[in-house]
Amino acid sequence: MTSSDVFRPAKPETVFDRDAEWNALVAFACDDRPGAGLGVVTGRLRQGKTYLLEALAGALGGFCFGAQQAARAESLRRLGDELARHTGTGPARGTGWEDAVEAVLALGDRRAVPVVLDEFPELVRQSPELPSVIHTAYRRLRDTGRDNRTRLLLSGSSLPVMHRLFGAASPLRGLADLELTLRPLDFRQAARFWGLDHPRLALLVHAVVGGTPAYRRYAGDAPGGPDDFDAWVCRTVLDPGTPLFLEAHHLMQEETDHWDRALCHSALAAIAAGCHTQGEISEWLGTPLTDASHCLTLLRSSGLLYGEPDAFRPNLVRLRIAEPLLAFEHGSVWPHRQALEQQDAGEVWRRARPVFDSAVAGPHFARVCREWALDFADPAVFGGHPASAAHGSLPDPARGAGRDVEAEVVVRGRADGGLAPLLSVGAARWDEVMDTPHLEHLRHLLGLLAARGEDVSRARPACYSGVGFTPALRAAEADGQVVLVGLDRLYRGR
Repeated sequence: MTSSDVFRPAKPETVFDRDAEWNALVAFACDDRPGAGLGVVTGRLRQGKTYLLEALAGALGGFCFGAQQAARAESLRRLGDELARHTGTGPARGTGWEDAVEAVLALGDRRAVPVVLDEFPELVRQSPELPSVIHTAYRRLRDTGRDNRTRLLLSGSSLPVMHRLFGAASPLRGLADLELTLRPLDFRQAARFWGLDHPRLALLVHAVVGGTPAYRRYAGDAPGGPDDFDAWVCRTVLDPGTPLFLEAHHLMQEETDHWDRALCHSALAAIAAGCHTQGEISEWLGTPLTDASHCLTLLRSSGLLYGEPDAFRPNLVRLRIAEPLLAFEHGSVWPHRQALEQQDAGEVWRRARPVFDSAVAGPHFARVCREWALDFADPAVFGGHPASAAHGSLPDPARGAGRDVEAEVVVRGRADGGLAPLLSVGAARWDEVMDTPHLEHLRHLLGLLAARGEDVSRARPACYSGVGFTPALRAAEADGQVVLVGLDRLYRGR
């Protein structure tokens, strides 16, 4: 039998989207070639890793063991008991991980079968020798020529630990046949997942909860329409009786381990307030740069922050909050957290809503516009295949020191040995009807770039608006002078 003849199950209807991830897992699990395989599945908390892996194991008669916070002996005992139930034999009598790993690998002695050890970092915390035990077991299988087709999948949410366990210096990295990362749903997938057909409402909800699948269940319901958004916020993320109310707090606890969480919270508040470089954040926090740098490094390694190089000045790296719920919390709710315990959520939200619109929804809209330009725009829109979309800024001599000219959506093509070609410079305005002065702003920026020696001959000005464009700007679009992208195009067009 060849690998192409092996039964490959269809993705269960209960698994939303994740087609590429499912196909990759099935291809790995059903590969019938001799030899044990090893796969690594990572992703931040709440992205559906366990659900997807359990569905895979169920569809293929595999085995799935989920680690819990426990003592080493308890985990080994649980694993033995669950293996016994799976195989229909008596409980395993081994007392260490050497015997446990041998029993797990024996599941693949007769056929290719997926075996999942979920939350692997917790098992390693209990038993630091486990990675070496697995490496030794695989080497022994190879040296003895044993016909084994176990497809072992090691999954984990602790990104720093997973990176260390499977980094370049780890013996396990050389064994991995599959490295898969589950990311949050993109803004279009999230709108479908929440059942939201209204683009503006979809973007507002995405600015609060992002694309983390678990938050749909935590919320309990979705907004009934655009007019229900404020009430939905009050009955979900601002209601102390719902799981989402403290989710940002729990997320920080789980992702940042035992470091200075108070400083981490304040660092996120600084970024939400508009500080985007280490120096700005350190000054805002009133802490030494070394302390701020340590905190920011931790947040980046946990996947809660990411760095975005400036489109025109690559040495300038802006730090952005990766998880929208954290941006929502620290950008608009953080100053009102105590009041929510004592006052009506509607009254608190009325005070917080203007800050949400400017400090959270506005930057989030620009981020979604960059995502659209990179992942959804037809190549013909910018005259080439985009390779990057980032915020860009340049000093403007006419404005004086410290007054930069900015573009929220700068699109570049693929580099061919030199500077990546500039395809577009764009302005993004969430709550502003855009007019010809916005186009003139972009033309002025292009002039500054040309004066610096950049080739702007292919660059197309683009305006992105959450509320629309004037007839004059529409006329400029008809003449080919500008690309216009509204919410309908973001969610439905190319």
